[in-house]
Amino acid sequence: MRKVVVSTMVSLNAVKDNPQLFTFDYAKEEFLKYASDQLFAADILIMGRVTYEGFAEAWSARAGVDAFADRMNSLPKFVASRTLTGELKWNATLIKGDVAQEIAKLKQQSGGDILQYGTGELTYTLLKAGLIDELRLLVYPVLMGSGGHLFEGIDRTALKLLETRAFSTGVIVQHYQPLATA
Repeated sequence: MRKVVVSTMVSLNAVKDNPQLFTFDYAKEEFLKYASDQLFAADILIMGRVTYEGFAEAWSARAGVDAFADRMNSLPKFVASRTLTGELKWNATLIKGDVAQEIAKLKQQSGGDILQYGTGELTYTLLKAGLIDELRLLVYPVLMGSGGHLFEGIDRTALKLLETRAFSTGVIVQHYQPLATA
């Protein structure tokens, strides 16, 4: 059975919007290895519309640049959206019907991790359905004055700390297992 892993970048004050505004200065060798190991452990990406549109534009332009970009581009992607229709580009499939049910079917298959970058409505849906096996929070040592905050409006959810790692840049990675919702 596959594991659903959600990996998200946040500021110290839990702002999740526009991580490109605060993450690039911290992308040193140890972080790049962590990110690469995480991506190469997955063989499916899942995402909502906003992430899909941003990633498809950014990563398809990097085809052939390096192994990370090639892996990102080659992985099959499943996209949850109420507004997208028809065939998707960038090796992506639109999830039709019940999103949680479709992700549960993917989990039952054999293979590597199912990886979701970022958090939003898709994450909340999967969390509520008990489908997320691991939350990986990459906390950056920067404060952001505005932007959406991580996990706004969700039900109380207990978490078990699985691992903590600190990079020399001050980025702290925290791996959690969701236990239950109340």
